[in-house]
Amino acid sequence: MKTSLVAALAVTAAIFSPAGFAAGDHDHAGHDMAKMAATAMVNGTVKKVDKKAGEVVLSHGELTNLGMPAMTMAFRVKNPAWLDQVKSGDKIRFVADMVNGAVTVVQFEPAK
Repeated sequence: MKTSLVAALAVTAAIFSPAGFAAGDHDHAGHDMAKMAATAMVNGTVKKVDKKAGEVVLSHGELTNLGMPAMTMAFRVKNPAWLDQVKSGDKIRFVADMVNGAVTVVQFEPAK
C-alpha cells in the first residue's frame, strides 16, 4: 500500500512539475517560433509576371527556410490575384514556402 502511494505521488509530481509542463505544453511553441524566424520576409525584385502560368519571376535574397541561396527564379503564387498587384521592376518583400511540391509565394508586400 505504501509503495503504491509513493509511486502515485511520484507520477503526479512528474506530470505537474515545471519540466513536465514544459515538455507537454511548449514542445510545439518552440518549433513554431523557429519556423517563423526561418520564414522571415525576404527582399525581392519582380523580373517578370506570367499570369497565364500563374507565376512571378523574382530576383531574391536567401530563402533560409527552403535552404536556397540568393538567385532569380520563378515562383507560383498562393493567390493568383496577386499577379495583378505587381509588375516588372517592383521591389517587394515576401515569404516563400513549399506548397503541394512547388516553391510558392505565400505572403508578400511592397518594399518600403
